[in-house]
Amino acid sequence: MKASTILGLNARAQISYKYNKNWGKNVANSKLLTKKVLKKAGIPAPELYRKFMRPHDIVSFDWQSLPDSFALKPSRGLGGEGIIVIKKRSKDRTAWVTTSRKRIEEEDLKLHTLDIFEGAFSLEHATDVAFVEEYVGRHKAFRRYAYRGTPDIRIVVFNKVPVMAMLRLPTKDSGGRANLHQGAIGVGVDIATGITTRAVWYGAEIKFKPGTKRKLHGIKIPNWTRILELAVKCSEATKLGFLGVDIVLHPERGPMILELNGQPGFQIQLANDAGLKKRMDRVEDLEVRDAEHGVRIAKILFAERFADRVRLEEGVKTLKPTEQVTLYAFGTKKRKVVPARIDTGALRTSIDRAIAEDLGLLAENNILWRRRYAYRSASGRQMRPVVGLTLKIAGRKLKTSASVANRSKMSTPVLIGRNDLEGFLINPAHEEEQPK
Repeated sequence: MKASTILGLNARAQISYKYNKNWGKNVANSKLLTKKVLKKAGIPAPELYRKFMRPHDIVSFDWQSLPDSFALKPSRGLGGEGIIVIKKRSKDRTAWVTTSRKRIEEEDLKLHTLDIFEGAFSLEHATDVAFVEEYVGRHKAFRRYAYRGTPDIRIVVFNKVPVMAMLRLPTKDSGGRANLHQGAIGVGVDIATGITTRAVWYGAEIKFKPGTKRKLHGIKIPNWTRILELAVKCSEATKLGFLGVDIVLHPERGPMILELNGQPGFQIQLANDAGLKKRMDRVEDLEVRDAEHGVRIAKILFAERFADRVRLEEGVKTLKPTEQVTLYAFGTKKRKVVPARIDTGALRTSIDRAIAEDLGLLAENNILWRRRYAYRSASGRQMRPVVGLTLKIAGRKLKTSASVANRSKMSTPVLIGRNDLEGFLINPAHEEEQPK
């Protein structure tokens, strides 16, 4: 990971100032206000059981009326502090048991709520309010990897595009909490597939769940597209152009929004071994229509190539300067085999307009953007639409983005740029035999 690609403190502050409205920041800073805004937008979140706005509410409330499992939280708590997660009732039904198996009495809950009122867990120790919400247990997909608590998924959204994702797994060190600073594991996630790629624990890369031989890469996160779309919808609902969205997977009801963060942390970059700044630069000027469009852009731009795994399993593929490639139509099973020029000097793959039209690639919901790749030609200033494209080259299937241009006078109707050549070797001297 190059230093120039990393998003640092100063850059984050500048981006937050530029793209985040004060109203949205206030929403993200208050979990209760977040719930209100999300409910109005129809975005799922854990059910709110009770609000405590003043000390009298603590005394007058019947704490025994609470369900067997719940979470008591400060509205403006920082870094996961001040949260008590109750998993079940005690055997004698007079108290509760937390996810870390600690017994909690009714008086403990009352005293903790008073601490929240006094600002023990809020920014600058400002006075706060408390609430009780639904407890979301572990989804079966994570039971083998998480220690007691509930894992969550952090999605960083910028300009309505999910640019990076991380799965956070509770450990024994973290006391069952999905908090990296307290000892949870951060696991990078491939945006295109929802499959985990690498993991970090206390800032160092690890391959297995601590104390076991359970691999942390290759975990498939369920409902992945839905998770990404919900993250973008949170951005739309709060008018926050740059934010972190924390999502939990309910075992029965699917993805739910846990909380929002107007200035997401930096460890997600370490977990993915990729810089946020570089990814954000790629989408900053795009015109993103809606959540579905933003997710489609993300899946094409930020798909992991899994190059090391491919090289191990398939061996290194060597490409000639011109290769036959298979292009797949959008929305149908049609495909076309055409010659393509391999060009490491070009960044992006390019496809002839006539072929793009024939394969339905210029359908409105397959066009990713138009404006960014404007160029000048002999006929004046023109626009190149950039479309989603699935192609197969040397036996390897890729999902990518391609600019559409008139290549009728070019030697090949398709040009493969270096964005799509990772994991290949190029032999420029290996020319195809020409018929005599």
